[in-house]
Amino acid sequence: MKTTVFVFHPHMNDSVVNKALAKAAEETQVEVRYMYDMYPDGKIDVNAEQKILEATDRIVLQFPLYWYSCPPLLKQWEDEVFEHGWAYGSNGTALHGKELMLAISTGAQASDYSKGSRFNVTIDELVLPFKATSQLIGTTWIAPFVTYGALGIEPATLAAQAEAYVATLK
Repeated sequence: MKTTVFVFHPHMNDSVVNKALAKAAEETQVEVRYMYDMYPDGKIDVNAEQKILEATDRIVLQFPLYWYSCPPLLKQWEDEVFEHGWAYGSNGTALHGKELMLAISTGAQASDYSKGSRFNVTIDELVLPFKATSQLIGTTWIAPFVTYGALGIEPATLAAQAEAYVATLK
């Protein structure tokens, strides 16, 4: 199974968690694409992205949670690449049968993402638009891989999380 990780982090050089996860993925022969490096001007090569998606079996969207959502380039990428007639619609079957997974990092702790907590919302609720997109484009939804507490993550915890990420990608 071919897996491609699309990393959407607008400040990758400053990242601790996403940098470690992406590096761990690269070491397993998974294709890792740094989308903000590829499209710093926001001009996405839709045809190239669609060809890459057609050639992969598992699509992994890796990003830090921004205001309870994704970074802007990921939203733009979805809007442009998942075209009607290609990704969805009566003739849009290009992604049918593939898998879609999110790899999300949060600054806050896991305990902050539950009912009655600081944010009073769960990660599963926050990713519902992605889950609905997965259904629309005909992919199999894989439960998100979440790394909580990125702002204060300990090196040993991060190393364990990177190992778990690699195991998930395999």
